[in-house]
Amino acid sequence: MDCSVVDTRHPGMYLVSTTDFFYPLVEDPYLQGRVACCNVLSDLYAMGVVECDTMLMILAASTKMSGPERDVVTTLMIKGFSDCAREAGTSVTGGQTVLNPWPIIGGVAKSVCAEQDMIRPGGARVGDAIVLTKPLGTQVAVNAQEWRHSPKEWAKISDVVTEDEVALAFGMATESMCRLNINGARMMHKHGAHAATDVTGFGILGHLTNLARETKEAVSMELHTLPILAKMLAVEEKRHCMFRLMEGYSAETSGGLMVCLPAENAQAFVDELSALDGQPAWIIGRVVAGDNTARILPSPTVIEV
Repeated sequence: MDCSVVDTRHPGMYLVSTTDFFYPLVEDPYLQGRVACCNVLSDLYAMGVVECDTMLMILAASTKMSGPERDVVTTLMIKGFSDCAREAGTSVTGGQTVLNPWPIIGGVAKSVCAEQDMIRPGGARVGDAIVLTKPLGTQVAVNAQEWRHSPKEWAKISDVVTEDEVALAFGMATESMCRLNINGARMMHKHGAHAATDVTGFGILGHLTNLARETKEAVSMELHTLPILAKMLAVEEKRHCMFRLMEGYSAETSGGLMVCLPAENAQAFVDELSALDGQPAWIIGRVVAGDNTARILPSPTVIEV
């Protein structure tokens, strides 16, 4: 389950909460704060919880920076996190700050809600389609961007990708990581989703496996399509598949929602969400009768994004 869900002393009401934090992934501290906030909130959205009542911030100011650098970077991370929280209709009401060699930012998100406000992860049914709302490959793009600044590492991939292509992929990864999954959560309710998770540190197959294990019915989940940031598969293959992207285990940060919903509703979900977010979503798989396992089908269709 993506969140902790516990009974409260108020009958029929639950406390839904989640927490996460990160070291730097992007080059702009304001965007780093936004990425962190999006990622924390995404666990609520993966359970269909659209309203977040409050957030707490976890922050580490870097001891490796000079005083002026630390002030600027920390202030911008806080602003990015707080601005994103306001965009999501919530606010940061507390937290904890420490000193640490690396800057860290993350937080806690909490919502008090009724059962009908949630979509628990155990409800997928045979015949459901599986939809993904953001592309894969953010880990590859972030590392490729770092390799641009290292002649030794860049030489290992320069024959399959240009610096401009890496910069474009990194920009798309950053936009994806900075985008709230709130519209996807709203569409889950509108289009009758049965279950969902978000794609983060375990990779797409890791999270799909967890979802299959949570499912009450005897089902298996199959992926036939993988949307991947352009040129990142070539980079992955050139680096001897070090991130296990095609195996489904490449970590994503603030990744998309992976939603199981009636097949007849899937295209409408994709079309409406794409219009709201201004970015594509995809039907990537299906739920079949099985033994609560998940897999990527042989030779899946790869869509370069």
